[in-house]
Amino acid sequence: MFKDGSNSLEASEATPLDSGSNSRLTLQDEVGFVGLGRMGKAMAANLAFAGHRVIAYVRRPEQMDRLMALGLQPTTDFTSLFHCQVVVSMLPDDDAVRDVVFGREDLGSRGLASGLKPGAIHLSMSTISTAAASRLAGEHARGGQGYVAAPVFGNPDAAKARELFIVAAGARTDVARCQPLFDSLGQRTFVVDSDPAHANLVKLLGNMMTATTLEMLGEAVALLRKRGLDPKSFVDILTGTMFSGRVHRIYGERIVGQRYAAGFVMPLALKDVRLALAEAATAGAPMPSVGVVRDRMLTGIARGYADLDWTALGLIAAEEAGLRSPPTPQTLEEGARS
Repeated sequence: MFKDGSNSLEASEATPLDSGSNSRLTLQDEVGFVGLGRMGKAMAANLAFAGHRVIAYVRRPEQMDRLMALGLQPTTDFTSLFHCQVVVSMLPDDDAVRDVVFGREDLGSRGLASGLKPGAIHLSMSTISTAAASRLAGEHARGGQGYVAAPVFGNPDAAKARELFIVAAGARTDVARCQPLFDSLGQRTFVVDSDPAHANLVKLLGNMMTATTLEMLGEAVALLRKRGLDPKSFVDILTGTMFSGRVHRIYGERIVGQRYAAGFVMPLALKDVRLALAEAATAGAPMPSVGVVRDRMLTGIARGYADLDWTALGLIAAEEAGLRSPPTPQTLEEGARS
C-alpha cells in the first residue's frame, strides 16, 4: 500500500481513474488554485515562485492586489479555472470541497466536475473524509477527469518554507503529472496507492497521532507543575532520548511555554477528530484515546478557546489540574511570534 514517492513515483497499478496524459505538468500549463487561507496562500505563492502560472480564485475583490503581489493571477470568476490543466483545492472541510466540485445551484455557479476539460486533474490537498474523497473521485471519473488526493502534514510556516510532507493517492499517471507541483510545495512526497480515499485516511490517522500526543504532553506537564518540577527539563529529556520526533520537539516547547496562538485552531482540529472517529466506527476499530481528545476539545471550545491552536490541549489539562487561569493577550502575542 505505502510507497515512498520522494522524487520517484511507485504507485500501484492504475484504476479506471487512470485517464490522464502520461506527460508531467510543465510551466506552460496553467494551474488553478482555490482555497487561499493561510496554508493555501503560502502554497499558491510557492507555485508561482517556481514559475507556474497560477490562476487563483478569490471571492473578495479587495484581496486581489495582495495576491498579485505574491505573483498570482487572481480572479473572482470561478469559471476561469475551467481551462487549467490542474486545479488545486486547499479547503477546510467536506462541504467546502463538495461545493467546489459540484457547484452551488443557489449561487448559480458550476463546479469543477462539470467545468473542467476531460484529462484535467483536480488535485485535492484538503483534509476530508474518505467517503467524500471517494464520491469526488467518482464524479470526476464520469467526466473523464483525474482526481488526486494529496493532503499534507505541516503548518503555514512549513508551507511557506516548502517543508510540507505530502501524502498522495490517485491514478499513477495523474499523480506523476502532479509531481512537479509536489516538488514546489514540499520536502517529500509519499505515494500511498491508486485509491484517493486512502491518502485521506493516512492524513486523518496522522493527525490523531499528533492530537493524542498533545493531550499526553499536556497531562504530563500539568503533573510536573503540580509536583513543583521544571517541565522544560522533562521535555528536553524526552526529546533527547526516546521521543525526538517533530511533534514532541515543536509542540512540547509550546506547551511548556504556554504558547497557544492560533495555528491549527480547535474547531478545525475537532473536525478531523470527528472524521477519524467516524472512520473508526465504520471499520469497527475503537479509538478510545481519540474520544478523550474529542471531549477535551469540546471543553476548550466551550470555555472560549475556539481561536487557539490545538496545543491549547495543554491549557485545558493545566486548568483541569487547577494550575492556571485563561491565557493573557501577552501570552498569545508571544506565541504568535514563536
